[in-house]
Amino acid sequence: MTGKRKAGVVLFQLGGPDSREAVQPFLYNLFCDPAIIPLGPLGAILRHPLAWWISTRRARVAAGHYDAIGGSSPIRRLTEQQRDALAAALAPSLYAVVVVAMRYWHPLTHEAVEELRRRGPFEEMVLLPLYPQYSYATTQSSFKEWERVYGAPREGPAVRRVEQFYDHPLYIEALVERIREALREFENPEEVHLVFSAHGLPMGLVENGDPYPRQIEETVRLVCRKGAESGAGATKAPAWPPRHTLCYQSRVGRQKWLEPSLTATIERLGRQGVRKMLVAPIAFVTEHIETLHEINIEAREEAARLGVSEFRVMPALNDSPLFISALADLVLRAIGSERTAHAARG
Repeated sequence: MTGKRKAGVVLFQLGGPDSREAVQPFLYNLFCDPAIIPLGPLGAILRHPLAWWISTRRARVAAGHYDAIGGSSPIRRLTEQQRDALAAALAPSLYAVVVVAMRYWHPLTHEAVEELRRRGPFEEMVLLPLYPQYSYATTQSSFKEWERVYGAPREGPAVRRVEQFYDHPLYIEALVERIREALREFENPEEVHLVFSAHGLPMGLVENGDPYPRQIEETVRLVCRKGAESGAGATKAPAWPPRHTLCYQSRVGRQKWLEPSLTATIERLGRQGVRKMLVAPIAFVTEHIETLHEINIEAREEAARLGVSEFRVMPALNDSPLFISALADLVLRAIGSERTAHAARG
């Protein structure tokens, strides 16, 4: 540790139920978030009873979905693997204490703060949401919860935030690598229609300036450009699909969300005669209910009903070495820019 700066690094994620009994309280925490269901001036009165009603009503169906993927969400285990891999990647340059702060289930933000206080003090602090694209419903919500729990101490380490990394070259390269891995399973990759699926967002947030859809579109553009360029002239790389579509999933409630939906997209493509599909969950960095059930079970069944003969899903990034290198670079750049800021002020 001699000569190395000591930094706390917080990885923010949504979280997921770790047992059947945790499904309803997880959903309750989710629907209590004003970023998920904005209620305006009546929010203080209606939010908690409405969250209880929705979570109780949806818990049985949701629990059945978790049963179908093994009984719980794997997101904590996979995020902790990312945490450990990131700490190892940072070790040559930094003594980093990396903790996980889940938004809606354990380890919750207050648990992450408690761990940092036990293992501190730190010279630097980096807040790193595992949401590549910035959104009010994810990144901003996690930052607000951090501020509520951590407070604004007058003294302590400089805190640096990573707002987004939707265009980071190593993140893009990691996605291209995962897509190529999946394309190798097709006999004729050039016949595949590549379906990029991102988590949906209420149009109310988009109309209020949320940058998420614009950043999703840019990620897709960069991935397709990198995929086409890196495959050109490469004898071992599968051909990059000439056709792709961006769609959105996981709509909740009656309000208007980003379109087209994953279900509508698969139906449209199936009716147009597309018989080979690869779904790439473009904004999810770990496997969880949206990839394992909504895509790999529900969407797969819909595709089969429409006559799609080959339907595959890109594996999530999880602890991909390229992705971990991207996260390490983000941390080191954040600390470097913070040092630069201190030097400029000095």
